[in-house]
Amino acid sequence: MNAGAALVNGDTVLLCRVEDRRGFSELTVARSHDGFYNWVVESTPLLAPTPGVLHESWGLEDPRLTYVAELDAWIIVYTSFGPGGPSLSLARTTDFQTAERLGMVRAPEDKNGALLSRRVDGDWVLFHRPVTAMHARADIWLSRSADLHSWQAPEPVFAAREGGWWDSARIGIGAPPLETPEGWLLVYHGVRQTVAGALYRAGLALLDLDDPSRVIRRCEEWVLGPSEPYERTGDVPGVVFPCGLVHVPDTDELRLYYGAADTCIAMATASLSDVLAFVVEYGVQPP
Repeated sequence: MNAGAALVNGDTVLLCRVEDRRGFSELTVARSHDGFYNWVVESTPLLAPTPGVLHESWGLEDPRLTYVAELDAWIIVYTSFGPGGPSLSLARTTDFQTAERLGMVRAPEDKNGALLSRRVDGDWVLFHRPVTAMHARADIWLSRSADLHSWQAPEPVFAAREGGWWDSARIGIGAPPLETPEGWLLVYHGVRQTVAGALYRAGLALLDLDDPSRVIRRCEEWVLGPSEPYERTGDVPGVVFPCGLVHVPDTDELRLYYGAADTCIAMATASLSDVLAFVVEYGVQPP
């Protein structure tokens, strides 16, 4: 479930959360030439819990992949899960055959992390979802770092909407934001608590290129929700959970890879130009 995605030498690579029968997760690579069919899944994980490392002793979850040209590498942001709760860790890879751990960067409770593809004003920007005694709401924040190791205090980006909204219970970043001429295109998940349980859907927002803590547009309606049998039936019914987004410049195609019902991986497509036009036309400017 919940796979990060990247285009690597013309192939599509998914880094998938795979849960074993103990209930613990590890991160395993799957490859496809066209991003749709004939997936080849590695027999061993790229990243698995390290014996003796307490903060990841219960598993590794929900990776997001960002190619960083400055480093000529992909940065993997993933949730490391242990007795203290979920935390955020980073790893680096150049080939998705081996990965170098960079360590835990956000202590529990924190999750849903993704890195921008370039520095902003000299700093790397990490989106994440901290929850503390002072900030008990599960909203989207960002932190900045000069070196990918030491991170500044979180800054709020936007929050779950109060009331009857589809994203009223909590929100979290989906795939890493995509840089476009209109702004950073952000796909995020929103949760509404219902009498039947939590209902996960996906929505869209645009962030300012020079100040990604500033929301330019946020769509009021969700754009992807559970409707197919594999999204409505599974270990956790009623869930679409996006973690991977790739853009194919030659065709302008967007491919959104998401976990469905915490049981399988699915994919939705659109054109980038159509999505941007939708966000610009129907997105609302914050007050």
